[in-house]
Amino acid sequence: MSLLRKTSWGLVILIGIANVGAIVGHTIKQPVQPSQVNYPPAGDYTSYTVTVNPDGSYTIDYRAHDPTVLDSETYVDTSNGVFGVGGRTTTTRNSQYVPGTPSEDRQEGKNDARSEECVKAEGGGESNGALVGSSLATGLAVPFVAGIPYIGWLASGWAVMAGADMGAAVGGEVARTIKGCL
Repeated sequence: MSLLRKTSWGLVILIGIANVGAIVGHTIKQPVQPSQVNYPPAGDYTSYTVTVNPDGSYTIDYRAHDPTVLDSETYVDTSNGVFGVGGRTTTTRNSQYVPGTPSEDRQEGKNDARSEECVKAEGGGESNGALVGSSLATGLAVPFVAGIPYIGWLASGWAVMAGADMGAAVGGEVARTIKGCL
């Protein structure tokens, strides 16, 4: 045999053994199973990002209370007066902060002043409404319930107090509406 022929046969045998080894190694190798990711609970204000690595491991970046500031705006068109003349548009801006965030203790002076105006208006309306309600109850309900034997005097007091409570609730609501408070 010549040297060229021996070299050719040696190369064929080497390549054949390498191919057989590759085929056997490929069939023995276990396939990579996709990883099972345990997803965190998600709500309205949570977010997460899952990163899966080729080796089957994964990392989760989980953020609860995301976003930390909830801003909302409310637009209200009201009509005031007897014939609906003199309406106004009220814009209310509200920021709610998640407890524990650094901006939770922020104060806004304008909202506090507006809130004080609304409290004063509601208090005055409740006072006037209680007066009107107790007067109406005294004139309309007390003559009927005062004639009840044994408890007429007590029932008339209940009627006046109930009239005052209903008048205060209605008066406070009317005062808030006229002032433009929500």
